[in-house]
Amino acid sequence: MMKALCYSKPNSIAWKSVPKPVIKLPGDVIGKVLATTICGTDLHIVKGHVPESTATAEASPDKGLILGHEGIIQIVETGPSVSKFKQGDVCVVSCITSCGDCYYCAKDIQAHCKKSEGGSGWILGHTIDGTQAEFVRIPFADHSLYKAPQSLSFDSLLMLSDILPTAYEVGVLAGHVKKGDTVAIVGLGPVGLSALISAKALEPAKIIAIDLDDSRLQVAKEMGADELINSSKVDAKQQVHQLTTSDIKDSGVDVAIECVGLPPSFELCEELIAPGGHISNVGVHGSPVQLQLQNLWGKNVSLSTGLVSAYSTQALLDKVLEKKISPEILVTHHFKLDEFEKAYQVFGNAAANKAIKVVLGSDH
Repeated sequence: MMKALCYSKPNSIAWKSVPKPVIKLPGDVIGKVLATTICGTDLHIVKGHVPESTATAEASPDKGLILGHEGIIQIVETGPSVSKFKQGDVCVVSCITSCGDCYYCAKDIQAHCKKSEGGSGWILGHTIDGTQAEFVRIPFADHSLYKAPQSLSFDSLLMLSDILPTAYEVGVLAGHVKKGDTVAIVGLGPVGLSALISAKALEPAKIIAIDLDDSRLQVAKEMGADELINSSKVDAKQQVHQLTTSDIKDSGVDVAIECVGLPPSFELCEELIAPGGHISNVGVHGSPVQLQLQNLWGKNVSLSTGLVSAYSTQALLDKVLEKKISPEILVTHHFKLDEFEKAYQVFGNAAANKAIKVVLGSDH
């Protein structure tokens, strides 16, 4: 038996004893969880906003669904077809489970892996048991784990499980951020701040951070933002266009990265973008937004959105090793592994607790 954070129904989670996972498929590994964290998506699941997770939990009434899709593990058992890892290896768990060779994985769209147990890349803590436990089963381990360098802290490595690849792939790379650009980041939660530090590594001329919360704006400043705008106090559109006034081109930003997932934040990005610019939407939207296509097409604006595929994890790991990115700055709170219920309370009230990312477990 082991202990795990189990979701049974909306607004009901508990740290309780459940059976340890076992090898089910040849590509599986079983890992001891050394450290893990909580994602905003986990909060959505707990609130009942993810029907497939609730259905999975209710199908196993004695246990429910073990949450979590991020973690650092030490491998304790490997399936017969695992070739890249062995017992004792310490690894970063990717939030996306990839078979490595289906149509979508071959195109680096691992989010839509066709061979995974849940029919998509995101299965851990979503449609199968996840990482918020003492032990976890990782399918397709050869394509879903990364060896953890001993020189890096767990705080740093954990950010490579999800938020850093999400921000980098869906926000920065899809946004075509390049040296000399002016970039606006709307929403400074964990993903928005991850977008900031990963964009900073590409040497844009200016990063404008926009949020409703002064404390998050202060964190953004400490992480390298050049301009801060509290959109609850000033007209963000007007201020951005004032900041980007130029004698040689129209005002506006080259890249606007949306990291909230609400109609007003997306619509603000539409108002901030300069001719030839790009809007990259990272936020998860639960309702329709107004696409001002009648304005965007004439400005040659491009738009991208999507799910993280975690194809960039190794490249990001290299950047962390080279000290071009320091993601450990995102961690604000630490808890023991058995303090999940307390950690959820803190992270669930992030603004009041000034929480960005919480880490559960012990460092090395």
